[in-house]
Amino acid sequence: MSHPDVALGGHHAPAMEPSPFAIPAIKLAMWLFIISDIMTFAACLVAYGFLRNATPNWPRPYHSSTIISVLVMTVILVTSSLIMLMAVRAARAGDRANAFRWTMVTLALGILFAILHVREWFGMIGQGVTLSTNPWGTGLFGGAYFSVTGMELLHVIAALIALLIIGLGYKSGRYGAAHVENCNLFWQFINIVWMFVVPLVYLMDIAS
Repeated sequence: MSHPDVALGGHHAPAMEPSPFAIPAIKLAMWLFIISDIMTFAACLVAYGFLRNATPNWPRPYHSSTIISVLVMTVILVTSSLIMLMAVRAARAGDRANAFRWTMVTLALGILFAILHVREWFGMIGQGVTLSTNPWGTGLFGGAYFSVTGMELLHVIAALIALLIIGLGYKSGRYGAAHVENCNLFWQFINIVWMFVVPLVYLMDIAS
């Protein structure tokens, strides 16, 4: 009885072709996490939008300096997103030095973003905004504001920790390109979420 891997011509052929839709387990896990996280962020943003539209005296505390700071933060985050793509490209090419370098640049920009974010929080707290009170209108504003922006900041901090661990691990050879790609997926997701936070939380209050 002939071996199932032997073709009629005497040549060996694989018993089963790999599926063209196969996804590495590590990437599939990240996608599943991102999908579940999208639902969490969507719920927070929808709740914020509902509260804002349903509250006649919704506070509008943002000054021009706040908007400029938010725009600077956005530029930093978009720039870091592009640089992280360069890290992935280098990792795929097996260029560990450049992949590590671009990952660390992304990390540095992310830290700068987080610092500006915390600075913005201190500015709001200095104006009297807490989770339950503020000097202008409904007390719901503080809870909604800190919940939405806090979710974003929490994800940024988690991503920064991951970038540091994966970057150092990749440089030492412990991790591979797939791990850098996973960090990139998470970082791009954070960028996309921020693009929804900025207009909903900040720009709409300026336009209204």
